[in-house]
Amino acid sequence: MSANAVDCRSALYMPASVEKVLAKGPDCAADAVILDLEDAVAPEAKEQARKQAVDALSRFDYGYRVRALRINAADTHWHAQDVAAVASCRPDAVVLPKVESADDVRALSRALDAYPDTGDIAVWAMMESPLAILNAASIARCVQECPRLSMLIVGSNDLVREAGMPMSQDRTLLIPWLMTLVAAARAHGLQILDGVFNDFSDNAGLENECRQGVAMGMDGKTLIHPAQIAVSNRLFSPAPEAVEEARAIVEAFQDPINAQAGVVQIRGKMVERLHLAMAEQVLSRASRLADRD
Repeated sequence: MSANAVDCRSALYMPASVEKVLAKGPDCAADAVILDLEDAVAPEAKEQARKQAVDALSRFDYGYRVRALRINAADTHWHAQDVAAVASCRPDAVVLPKVESADDVRALSRALDAYPDTGDIAVWAMMESPLAILNAASIARCVQECPRLSMLIVGSNDLVREAGMPMSQDRTLLIPWLMTLVAAARAHGLQILDGVFNDFSDNAGLENECRQGVAMGMDGKTLIHPAQIAVSNRLFSPAPEAVEEARAIVEAFQDPINAQAGVVQIRGKMVERLHLAMAEQVLSRASRLADRD
């Protein structure tokens, strides 16, 4: 899978049934494009959408963007053909909806293993139900035997619907469930993308939810409209003040005077050497994203 997945600030869902939308994927500013065969496609359009997705992923150059394909769930009669389509066009990642157990990830991994030259296709697991929340730790842990698994994706719309929970503007009642997913991802070295914000005309609301996602430790956000990309990219990038602080930490520990120091004083704060690696990661990520943007 593309190494750019570690810098996935924005992942834009694109309905594979709409050919003119797919044509815009290679030029959009999102870090990942998710060609969608599932929720965005009506049952009667599934076959045509699959053909169009395979054509787009095989024909277009997406540059730095992670190329992902969201297939239909394992309990649908479209699933097997979708997996075959994944094997034929070889996206960077396949998004598996309705994941509720580690067995769901294992089954898809085995199905992909049956095809040649699919070893570098990652699996992104969508967490969309109360059972997925309860099983989050075991789902994330299965990366030990299914190294394809690299990402958890919050399916917030289905999650609140199945829970009978209203979606409040601040997501107060949903936060404990979201933090459970973040903890599972971090415990097992996975990335995690926040769920979609449905009102693409509400930039202020999107900005608030992105800030909340950053505070919770999310890596980026899934999006439903290109108008949401700029906000997500900006807020899930290292903030200028964070970059400045990271640079100061690196420079302080590079000073020969501090060569053996475990702790240094920077701008009135005591900074331990363990923060040096974190600062170096911030600067490295900021540099990669600056080249991209």
